[in-house]
Amino acid sequence: MSETWARVYDSPHSVDETVERVTEALKKRQFGVLWQMDVPETLSAKGMPFSTPYRILEVCNPKAANEVLSQNLQVGYFLPCKVVLYQDGERTKVAFPRPTSLIGWIGDPALDPAAARVEDALESAIAEAVKS
Repeated sequence: MSETWARVYDSPHSVDETVERVTEALKKRQFGVLWQMDVPETLSAKGMPFSTPYRILEVCNPKAANEVLSQNLQVGYFLPCKVVLYQDGERTKVAFPRPTSLIGWIGDPALDPAAARVEDALESAIAEAVKS
């Protein structure tokens, strides 16, 4: 995965433990997990077996969301932020699309500072969560 549009981290913890650690680290930064999809469970319920532990989190900082939506309604195309966690061999991968990259698609430079703050908060939270 290219670092230009996404950030990817390795975690020494299981997917379930990493989800818990990411959730707690995000909470410290005023982000909440709005929704979580357990991909194998969801696909299996639809008759599509998928065995790789894989979670998709939708996360939001309400203050930041209000700020950017108040400036440009097109930002909603990227909200809430996604954080993906999955088992890759012996490691857990944690990744998210970079808000600064996504915001660039809109072409409104006034949004850049808010996107950078959100990206910094996500990076800080995930870096904390994946520590040994």
